[in-house]
Amino acid sequence: MKTDTADLHWNAHWAGDVDAKWLTPEEDVTLWAKGFAPGASVLDLGAGVGRHALALAKAGFDVTALDAAPDGMAAIDAADAGVTTHVGRMDTLPFDDGAFDHVLSWNVIYHGNETVLLNTIAEIRRVLKPGGTFLGTMLSKRRLPFELPKAPGREISRNTWVFDTDKGDKRHPHYFCSAAELLALFQGFECLSLRDQEHESPGSYHWHLVLERLG
Repeated sequence: MKTDTADLHWNAHWAGDVDAKWLTPEEDVTLWAKGFAPGASVLDLGAGVGRHALALAKAGFDVTALDAAPDGMAAIDAADAGVTTHVGRMDTLPFDDGAFDHVLSWNVIYHGNETVLLNTIAEIRRVLKPGGTFLGTMLSKRRLPFELPKAPGREISRNTWVFDTDKGDKRHPHYFCSAAELLALFQGFECLSLRDQEHESPGSYHWHLVLERLG
């Protein structure tokens, strides 16, 4: 059973009117990038319409964007900002080992079951240089009690949930985890920071994590 299907929702979303929040870089990303060396190579994994890829390119970094939704990549290409784009899957990256100084994946890699997630994490580690950093987000288990009253949900495999709703992308599989489970998933990384943060709606808890790839 294919579980990383949320790109079907997002490709249709990018083809319509895009809300301003999807065009504005997150503060965490801006602060993280302040520590980069000039001209550092960055992969924006699951780049959407490029709110982070375009901002990082404008800041002078060598940016590559990948997403499974072609309309998002088309929007980045149309901006003509020097970002290299690829349409592809997050768990099979078309890049050489150690190709990037840094990898970003904001609200992306939890779209799938644990097998997809583990393969994606292995690919992130593979394409990062030793000592390179990863900034990402994951869904916190603390969010589930807020999601379940909104729509019926069921756990289709370990920590992987789908919800019976046509609102947003929640009918596609999403992975929720505790801090201990999250750290166990990221083998070969050192955790530099981790916090469980509520996003714009009540109960919308996400793990924000910065990791360093071990040699």
